[in-house]
Amino acid sequence: MFIGEYQHNLDAKGRIIVPSKFRDELHTTFILTRGLDGCLTIYSLEQWDKLFEEINKLPTTKKSARQYIRMLTSTATECTLDNQGRIQIPSFLSKPVNIVKECVVIGANDHIEIWDKTTWDNYYLEASDNFEDVAENLSELLKND
Repeated sequence: MFIGEYQHNLDAKGRIIVPSKFRDELHTTFILTRGLDGCLTIYSLEQWDKLFEEINKLPTTKKSARQYIRMLTSTATECTLDNQGRIQIPSFLSKPVNIVKECVVIGANDHIEIWDKTTWDNYYLEASDNFEDVAENLSELLKND
C-alpha cells in the first residue's frame, strides 16, 4: 500500500526521485502512465496486471471504453530506477499535466501519483472542502455491498 505525500523537483533532464518508502513495493521495473484529474500514475507490474484484468472486462463496443484504454495504454511506459532512485519522465507525459519543476508525489493506496505542485495544491483545497460530503456519500455505497 502506498501512502503519504512527498515534495520533489523534476531536474533539468526530466528526472524525479521516487520516495524511498515506495521503492521496495515497486521493485525495479514498473509502469508510468497518464493518470486521472491531471496527474501521472505509477503502477507496480503486479498492479498493472490487475488493472488490465479489469480493463479487459470493458465492452470494446463502447466508445468511452476504447478511448480510456487507448489513452491509458498509449501513454504507458516501462520505467526502472537509476542508482539514485530516480525515474525519467518523458515529455509526452509531463507536458499535458504541466509537470515542469516542483512536484508532489503521493501514495494513493494501490498506486503512486505525480502532480505538478500548483495543480495538487488546488486539487487538495477543493477536495478538502468536500471531504466530509464525499466520505458520507461513499459510506452509503459501501453499506449497499
